Formats: sequence, C-alpha cells, structure tokens
Amino acid sequence: MITMEDIIRDGHPTLRKVAEEVLMPASAEDKQILKELLEYVKNSQNPEIAEKYKLRPGIGLAAPQINVSKRMIAVHVQDDKSTYSYALFNPKIVSHSVEKSYLQSGEGCLSVDEAIPGFVPRYARVTVKGINEDGEEVKLRLKGLPAICFQHEIDHLNGVMFYDYIDKQEPFKPIEGAIAVER
Repeated sequence: MITMEDIIRDGHPTLRKVAEEVLMPASAEDKQILKELLEYVKNSQNPEIAEKYKLRPGIGLAAPQINVSKRMIAVHVQDDKSTYSYALFNPKIVSHSVEKSYLQSGEGCLSVDEAIPGFVPRYARVTVKGINEDGEEVKLRLKGLPAICFQHEIDHLNGVMFYDYIDKQEPFKPIEGAIAVER
C-alpha cells in the first residue's frame, strides 16, 4: 500500500524527468504499481482510511511521484455527472480544445507540500488514450475537473509541475476566454 512516505517531494530529480513508456503487455510488477496508484487515490478520499494512514487526499497520482519513472497514472475524480476512475499505462492527450479552463481554487499536488496560489491554464476539453491493466485501449473524452486532473497527471510523465504554468508576476491574472472550473 502506498502511503505519503512513498511519495517523493518537489525538488526530487525524478519529478523533472520524462518517464519511460511501459512495454506492453505490462509486467506483473507494472500492473501491481498501477493498481496501487489507484488504490492510494481511492483510499485518500476515504476519511477513515486517510486518517488512519495519514494520507493527504488526492484525485490523481502518477508513477514518477512514487519514484517510478514510467508512464502510468491513476485518477479517481467526480464531476456533477459521473465518477472517473481509471488507471492507465502510457496515457496521452490525442486531441484538445482551443478553449482553456482553470481551477478557480488553483491546483495542488501530493508532491508539493506548500500551497502555490495561482491560476493554471489547461485545455477545457481533452481526449485521452491509454491502456488499462487488462491491456485494452481506453479512449476518454473529458471536460471540467476530470480534464484538468488528467492533464495534471500526464504532465508528471513529462517532468512538468503544475506551478510551471502559473504567471509568476500575476498568479491570479484572468486567463483570456477561459472557463473557471469549481472543485
């Protein structure tokens, strides 16, 4: 079981590396890591489990955050219509909108202990493709919070941190024509 002790923090070199593709079919070890990433995110959202194991709540986790430089992410997030619960190998954004969006409250990260205020511009809509633990291709069309979450996790696979997008001079400068998303 992944705990906060397994999650590396900002400044660790693995967080800035481009992660390696996972060879398909995935090994038993890679499948186990993928399963544990999703398990952490779900456990972190359960108040009893989170308190017992001192887990910070999260809606996504990428393998580089546990010092495994491989292209794997897990997301467990709700919007007003559904729950998006996915663990994917080699996820990629295959298309995106021109329109932007951002989380009104700003973004956080399990690898960043302090709050870094500011708007993080993201694509309003994305289509993501990846491979699930059964080796099947998954194609997701996302908008709102799920789209933002997937972009945040896929950024981790490319060595990009959410605060890289924040305007250093004006962190809350309005993003032209963007949709404000509430958490």
